[in-house]
Amino acid sequence: MKTNRLTLTSLCLLLVKNGRIALSMSEQSVDDMYSTCSETMVGNVKNKYFTKETKSDLFKKVWQGAEKCANKSLSRKDKEDKALTKDHMQAICVYTGNNDQFYEKFNKAVRTEHKGYGSSFQYHSLHFWLTRAVQILCKNQNCHETYRRTKTEFVGKVNQEIRFGAFTSTSKLPSLTKFGHITCFKIKTCSGAFLKEYPRLGSHEQEVLIPPYEKFKITERCETEECKALQNLDDCKTVYVLQSAGVHSNLDCKLVKSTLI
Repeated sequence: MKTNRLTLTSLCLLLVKNGRIALSMSEQSVDDMYSTCSETMVGNVKNKYFTKETKSDLFKKVWQGAEKCANKSLSRKDKEDKALTKDHMQAICVYTGNNDQFYEKFNKAVRTEHKGYGSSFQYHSLHFWLTRAVQILCKNQNCHETYRRTKTEFVGKVNQEIRFGAFTSTSKLPSLTKFGHITCFKIKTCSGAFLKEYPRLGSHEQEVLIPPYEKFKITERCETEECKALQNLDDCKTVYVLQSAGVHSNLDCKLVKSTLI
């Protein structure tokens, strides 16, 4: 988890006046959750998408560069995570790596390329492996209380339902002040997964990764010192409290369904 992962780059957002960003349901997101097609997608990714997508010099570079991290993660894999393969670990290592150029391109594509999914979208393999890694980890975990700090002003209303619309890094720690204090979030996520020791930086930042399809309800908007202190985010300008409200996947298994038509 690094600075740009805790800014507006990981949200599918609408700019409103005065430079503020409106929280929304992020309907242009690539939000496939592969709910009934994960086994079929393994073959599709291996035989079609990965071969094609590694022709990109940038993706090939970051993928190969994450192999050492993936091997290290495999060597210390917990027993309950036995379903995690090297591909899953490598996807985590790519996402939590330090290549800002690739990260920006990937997150922008996930936020905005709903219409290009299955065609012009360039990251089917990474999206699939990262989604499945989160799901495998989440299966053996409970809901998490996490925190997200930003250097950007976001606007939303109490009782509004939103999605982040991209893979969104949060932390179990409220104290990572280097990531910002303009708008902060206290989040209860039930689809996000604690990444344990598997990220490139290990467990130092206690990272919990939220998938694009998880939906949240804004239950509170804090601006008073007392309210912000109750959320352990007293230095933030504004704090939104989010409660998991299930999932919303417009593109669920679209790639498999399209081959059957």
